[in-house]
Amino acid sequence: MNIQFENPEKVSGVLTITLEKEDYQPEVEKTMKDYRKRANVPGFRIGQVPMGMIKRQYGAAVKLDVVNKMLNDKLFEYVRENNIKMLGQPLANEKQTPVDIEKEDTLTFMFDIAITPEFKAELNGKDKIDYYTIEVDDKIIDQQIDMYRSRAGHYEKAQKYDETKNDMLHGDLRELDAEGNTKEGGIAVENVMLMPEYIKVDDQKKLFDGCKLGDIITFNPRKAYPDNDTEVSSMLKIEKEQVAEHTGDFTYQITEVSRFEKAEVNQELFDSVFGKDAVTDEKSFREKVAAELRSQFVPEQDFKFLRDVRAHMEKKVGKLQYADSLMKRIMLQNNQEKGEKYVEDNYEGSINELTWRLIRDELVAANGIKIDDADVKNVAREAARVQFAQYGMSNVPDEYLDNYADSMMKKGENVDNLVDRAIDTKLTEALKKVVKLNEKSVTLDEFNKMMQAK
Repeated sequence: MNIQFENPEKVSGVLTITLEKEDYQPEVEKTMKDYRKRANVPGFRIGQVPMGMIKRQYGAAVKLDVVNKMLNDKLFEYVRENNIKMLGQPLANEKQTPVDIEKEDTLTFMFDIAITPEFKAELNGKDKIDYYTIEVDDKIIDQQIDMYRSRAGHYEKAQKYDETKNDMLHGDLRELDAEGNTKEGGIAVENVMLMPEYIKVDDQKKLFDGCKLGDIITFNPRKAYPDNDTEVSSMLKIEKEQVAEHTGDFTYQITEVSRFEKAEVNQELFDSVFGKDAVTDEKSFREKVAAELRSQFVPEQDFKFLRDVRAHMEKKVGKLQYADSLMKRIMLQNNQEKGEKYVEDNYEGSINELTWRLIRDELVAANGIKIDDADVKNVAREAARVQFAQYGMSNVPDEYLDNYADSMMKKGENVDNLVDRAIDTKLTEALKKVVKLNEKSVTLDEFNKMMQAK
């Protein structure tokens, strides 16, 4: 066996593997004997089929399997032992001559290998990077408390509709004929929920101004929702295709006015948010809400910091050179169903992401970042905690967070993402201690604008 590697271009190389008969034939013979032991051929007892028949029937396929496995093993073994930083998978060299597996004894295979470009990624105290802290002011605290009040709110019955309070109406619908009378055989639906605030057409919306319990309003559903046949069909309890058949007026007799009332800021709200007696007055409640918000903002602040680290490092490292034609072939191989246009349209973005991934890997190695199952579990728990917090649940027991995290980790499609996030979390914490932080305080609106910027 002979293996040669040539890479004058530095970012790509050609690996040539030559197999002689004595390299693969012993394994071929062994495999053929195993086939013979198991072969079930009419006219012969199992294990007594002539070897010549076995070779004629299975010889070429066995040789191909043995050679393919040997090639794969030796190729990756060579790459590993020679510390070749390969990108993607090796591809057959375009100058590869056809190999007749069945007839040839000496087999030569050539592979194109893309190689990671050489670069140095370092950070130290001379590198100055912004770190933005979101100000938790009274406005944000009020908004958060208002969200808690809404989540803990309830509907109460009212006598009169108030459009400023987004009241909800319940009533009975009756279809009218051209003369304005109840249509014989027309649509009649009871207990139809309606929120006039969301009617798009003003003249139809105004028909409900000042209405009260028991009033009968005449309006036109199709005119009220001219671009939403789905809404009309749901209201009239008919198929969407039937809406065009019912374009006339309807009466709507109001049987109930429901008004949403937010929860009061009292002990009951305190307990529902943070647990029983965790806070007992409004001042402490606001302080705890503020602390919770500061904690919630940290992952976003850290994400922005790592994004700024990326921009800083990409500028510091400079543009890396890749074997573009080979990288495009690899990308096409991995996206065969999408075709060459997809590769051309997305190649630059893919290379940008690859460059950051390589830089990040260097930073991870330089800072001794290692993760284990506990780190991944912590990321999953944090994701669960944030998700519960979005629903206004701040005092979720640890066992629920653990169960949610465990379920996330059981799904294969989540694991790689969780591992990446665990790496980013540890790397961020490490880099915050390495670089010089240029700490800045910004409002939430200012922070969001920065995050939306390219």
